[in-house]
Amino acid sequence: MSSQKSTVPFAGTKEQEEALISVIEELRSDKGALMPILQKAQEIYGYLPIEVQTIISNTLDIPLEKIYGVVTFYSQFSLFPKGKFKISVCLGTACYVKGSGDIYNKLMEKLGIASGECTPDGKFSLEACRCIGACGLAPVLTINDDVYGRLSIDDLDGILAKYE
Repeated sequence: MSSQKSTVPFAGTKEQEEALISVIEELRSDKGALMPILQKAQEIYGYLPIEVQTIISNTLDIPLEKIYGVVTFYSQFSLFPKGKFKISVCLGTACYVKGSGDIYNKLMEKLGIASGECTPDGKFSLEACRCIGACGLAPVLTINDDVYGRLSIDDLDGILAKYE
């Protein structure tokens, strides 16, 4: 497992920033505007890196610490981009009992990223989920819309190779 965060460099465009500023201007006078602004910002950028939080902070004149606190409190928000291939490992009871924790740990090791992170090349992101409703196939992981069940650690190289 990596001891340092692996991130894709921020690559926001002028168009995205203009869209964000437009949203902020449209919603800024609404009571409780921060949450809908953050939700729209995540739709625009795909995640909420510090650069986007700073734009919101500066435009709304809200301390960056407050914005960061909101972003890190709610699980709907992500500080990291999602990869082209989103890997989700089920850690629900049936999958966990059958070894999904070991599969998850091995994926973190193989990809060199921690939970919620994206590989530096933007190819893979990794997250845990709770019960995807395929308990009969435990342990299960998904990559985008593809489902892989009855897994063992030995299956991982072959699965990842399909997405190379």
